[in-house]
Amino acid sequence: MIEIKNVKVGSNLPFVVIAGPCVVENEKVILTTAEQVKKITSKLKIPFIFKSSYKKANRTSIKSFKGIGDSEAIKILNKVKSDLNIPILTDIHSVEEISLLSDTVDVLQIPAFLCRQTELLIAAGETGKAVNVKKGQFVAPEDMKHAIEKVESTGNKKILLTERGTTFGYHNLVVDMR
Repeated sequence: MIEIKNVKVGSNLPFVVIAGPCVVENEKVILTTAEQVKKITSKLKIPFIFKSSYKKANRTSIKSFKGIGDSEAIKILNKVKSDLNIPILTDIHSVEEISLLSDTVDVLQIPAFLCRQTELLIAAGETGKAVNVKKGQFVAPEDMKHAIEKVESTGNKKILLTERGTTFGYHNLVVDMR
């Protein structure tokens, strides 16, 4: 079992909703979404972790929206955390970003494209915070043990894995729930 602020995650526990906008776009959208999801999950007694990336560093196109700026997005995530008292999860893309987010984030998420980056996984593990590793579409499920071992090498056992599916040819992503 992993305890993230007031949320317990693990086998034989109720499922947890991790939800929120893909990326922080503005304060109103983030706060409204977080408030509404919290209201629904509280009513249904479902544990909730708010997720929104403070920036998206791995967009396909250079023209894609990447975010509103690091400090503004982090300020908004801090507001959600303090005003609504819910755990916060966001993506990290480099070791340097961890220090920017250490006071704000309860769960550091490793994007799928970075799930094998040794230095990033180790640095995330060294924080002692929960680390959510998204499985790369190019990684066999059983090979995620290597990402787990990298985080665990720091003594941190607060590890979550997110299934992202597997690519079968171009533009053909499939999640096999077997």
